[in-house]
Amino acid sequence: MPNQPLIAVDTNVLIDLAYHNGIVMDCFSTISRKFPQAPIIVPPTVIAELADLATDGDTESEKISALTTLGKIRRQWGFNPINCVPGGHGMVEETARKIRAAGLIPEEEIHNSFVIAESALANATLLLSSDDHMRDINQAALGELLERHHVRRLIIFSPAKIVNDFYNSVH
Repeated sequence: MPNQPLIAVDTNVLIDLAYHNGIVMDCFSTISRKFPQAPIIVPPTVIAELADLATDGDTESEKISALTTLGKIRRQWGFNPINCVPGGHGMVEETARKIRAAGLIPEEEIHNSFVIAESALANATLLLSSDDHMRDINQAALGELLERHHVRRLIIFSPAKIVNDFYNSVH
């Protein structure tokens, strides 16, 4: 059996999974077939974003969506929410700042930079996100920045890319 990656997930992927988005469902099905024992973690910023949406969402639908998602993370999906990462919050803030300072993520996308930093510092191999800023990041530059600061390389993929790449590799 191949080495099992540690997979982190972004807020948008979890909400899409809660509402049975076809691509996201296919993505997790693909991952479970290819890496049946791969642990899936939910970074602290993702939990905080969902909690904020559940209480302060713009619409009742948004609040319900976030609550539904929070309720499924452990019980239904078996994902592991993490509330701290090695090195602590200061290391997360510093790594996130460096990601933004390098122009890999726009300065105003603080939460996105935190999700990336938390995932990398938690030793995730892969981060699933549908967010344009994260999906379109310069992977090579991100990997080099993380390695320079003694943090494991992290690859960011959208669920659609996982599904498309897997399909293309078997056909």
